[in-house]
Amino acid sequence: MLVSQILKSKELAEVVTLPPTTTISEAARLLSEKRIGTVIVSKDGKSADGILSERDIVREIGSHGAGCMTYTVDKLMTSKLVTCRLEDVADEILQKMTDGRFRHMPVVQDGALIGLISLGDVVKARLMELSMEKSALEGMIMGH
Repeated sequence: MLVSQILKSKELAEVVTLPPTTTISEAARLLSEKRIGTVIVSKDGKSADGILSERDIVREIGSHGAGCMTYTVDKLMTSKLVTCRLEDVADEILQKMTDGRFRHMPVVQDGALIGLISLGDVVKARLMELSMEKSALEGMIMGH
């Protein structure tokens, strides 16, 4: 299955972005309000300059206390992004996420942010694909 197919199957295709000057407190509020685990940091709302997750925030609070809530997101974001493209294959994306130990990957095409997929999105797509393969094999065995 391709990344493009995974994006089409998502209920919510909106990618939530924040400017790099947003405070961690504001970012945490947004994550809570939207009930999401990560946000893309973008200077213009069209590019992926970084990514900030709830885990990043919790780790910083654990290390430096609640004072970090006044930091700007550019201080905590991951700026060396691993991204994917629409034509990438789900198995490869799953491997990259597993190897890199992260749960969200921006989808970037020609330098523009066009989506965000999660580990859950990829696993769901892979399970659906396996189910279809199983049904096809059962049909072949039964002579259908």
